[in-house]
Amino acid sequence: MKQIGIGMTERTLHRIFITGGTGYLGGRLVPALLGRGQAVSLLIRPGSESKRFPGAATLVGNPLDEKSYRDRIAPADTFIHLVGVPKPAPWKGAQFRAIDLVSIRAAVNAAVDARIGHFIYVSVARPASVMKEYIAVRAEGERLIRAAGLSATIIRPWYILGPGHRWPMALLPVYRLLGQFPSTRETAERLGLVTLDQMIGALVSAVEHPPEGIRIIPVPEIRQFR
Repeated sequence: MKQIGIGMTERTLHRIFITGGTGYLGGRLVPALLGRGQAVSLLIRPGSESKRFPGAATLVGNPLDEKSYRDRIAPADTFIHLVGVPKPAPWKGAQFRAIDLVSIRAAVNAAVDARIGHFIYVSVARPASVMKEYIAVRAEGERLIRAAGLSATIIRPWYILGPGHRWPMALLPVYRLLGQFPSTRETAERLGLVTLDQMIGALVSAVEHPPEGIRIIPVPEIRQFR
């Protein structure tokens, strides 16, 4: 990695390996990283080779099987894991266990083998009375990261507003009401809605400001990014 600062805001350049980089978050994150001079490599599933980004390297592999890609992560120093079931819902518990959990286990194993210096994981805000299966799987992902001894940034949104993901906007009056009362203000803030732009800002900042150990970014912090 190296520092740049001529004609641009000073930042550290990294080599970034991304799983799940063509989805809802990745489709916006990859161009943002490339636009800031970061070097990006994407793991893409067989049959999805057309989902490329100009300027990003593409590797074909199975995100559920670390053996298919772990030897090709180098020379990356940062690993971003974005694999997950699209549009999570309470009835998708089996899919969370088959895809989200299996893929994060593979990613952690691969990152350890590749001696990754910084692992970035999108988890979920908690506790909450709904989405228990999803929360349980993401909590297990966090546990795996800690058990592996990886330095990591764990970002915990609740729901990310963006194209095709706007129905919770109908709940905004409820959030505003809950935020006015001391007994419910913490819950309203912790389980608040964030925008896609705020999430991309949080992820880019995470890349450029790696922690020592584990850093958690909850909803109130995500909302500070634009």
